Amino acid sequence: MQFLRSGRFWDALAVLPGQRGGSMDTSIVFLHIAVILTTAHLLAELAGKFGMPTVIGELAAGIVLGPSLLGWITPNEIIHLLAEIGLILLLFDVGLDTDVGRLINAGPRAAIVAIGGFVVPFLLGFLLTHYAFGFSMLVSLFIGGTLTATSIGVTVRILRDVGRQNSHEGQIVLGAAVLDDVLGVLLLAVLYEFSVSGEVSLLNVAKVTMFVGVFFFTAPLAAKLISSLIRRLEHVSRVPGVIATTISSLVLAFAWLAHAIGAPELLGGFAAGLALSRRFFLPFGIAIATHPRFSHHIDLSMRPIIELFSPIFFVTVGLSLDLRAVEWQSSFIWTFSLSILFVAIAGKLAGGFMLRREHPLTRTAIGMSMVPRGEVGLVFAGLGQAAGVFGPQVYAGVIIVIAYTTLLAPFWIKSFYKRYGNRPQLFETAGETTVDGSALRPAAE
Repeated sequence: MQFLRSGRFWDALAVLPGQRGGSMDTSIVFLHIAVILTTAHLLAELAGKFGMPTVIGELAAGIVLGPSLLGWITPNEIIHLLAEIGLILLLFDVGLDTDVGRLINAGPRAAIVAIGGFVVPFLLGFLLTHYAFGFSMLVSLFIGGTLTATSIGVTVRILRDVGRQNSHEGQIVLGAAVLDDVLGVLLLAVLYEFSVSGEVSLLNVAKVTMFVGVFFFTAPLAAKLISSLIRRLEHVSRVPGVIATTISSLVLAFAWLAHAIGAPELLGGFAAGLALSRRFFLPFGIAIATHPRFSHHIDLSMRPIIELFSPIFFVTVGLSLDLRAVEWQSSFIWTFSLSILFVAIAGKLAGGFMLRREHPLTRTAIGMSMVPRGEVGLVFAGLGQAAGVFGPQVYAGVIIVIAYTTLLAPFWIKSFYKRYGNRPQLFETAGETTVDGSALRPAAE
């Protein structure tokens, strides 16, 4: 965990362009950011024109600009930082649009999907690589850990592109992806500690787990109280942009707090958005007055900032893939990558199919939405390489799986909804109701 907090992991992955004598040429960074934003917008527009999810265009921009094709841009510390801010703001936006009643109602099902989609690919990946390919226990554990990942950023964007982020299955996927990310951070800490010292401290794992739980349940309350002060400040302030400034500060402060206790930074952004949602409520009859107009005002004020930073995140995912480094003529690469690819997809689908009360179409949609690995898978793979656990061939095979699940999952999901999106089975909710007693129904397409 200390390795993640220190930032040395990103240092190991990044090569700073224009760096001479210990100082960075900032003008080159400015140019890179300009090219990233422009290319992301153009390819997203092109993807939308051909009926594809716009996230495909932004991911493709990273593939085109990065080492896989043109090699113009190498992600450095600044680009990674901007991408992380984009992910945090994206999750803030997701929290802001989330119906807390639906999310809580989906909680038990989300937990089943997250745990099933975490445990099954981990075990299958470990058993396959340890016994079929003869890898050491540590290498097999890292490969299994990589297969547990779900990219919440990519998943949420895909669901939004197909108009299902507020649907019944969308809320289950959202809850499962958040929990999956927390479980992934805990596993990452355990595996890194094991790779360094050869043993695992259960006390450290228990502490981090407790801190994450306390943060997730108390942060929304704190954010709601602070937002009341911000709303009053807006009435008396004569400075323009007070909402965008103060809410951005709140989101980043919560991201720092989440990181300080060992949780993913995006959890802080999600908690802040959840608290400021128009449908936020507190349990046990305790309530703070909600102001739907103020929540809508926050949404409008933050929209330009979110749309500025979030494409950088998706482009960075593409930039982090180096498909030219793969030895495509190697028989091992194809055997190994296709084997773990099957496990990677089947394991996540298995998590969705553990919801026995749901219709098979709903279970399929949930499982498919949990498949993209994206940046979370890259963190696992990068840490495995930085720790000396993955050799070049194994690392290349893992990268192929991450690239395939990230780049092609949007096509599967859009094709699925195009064919089955109007089926009544996807609008059934097994008799569930929200906290106010109304029937739970997904948003219309």
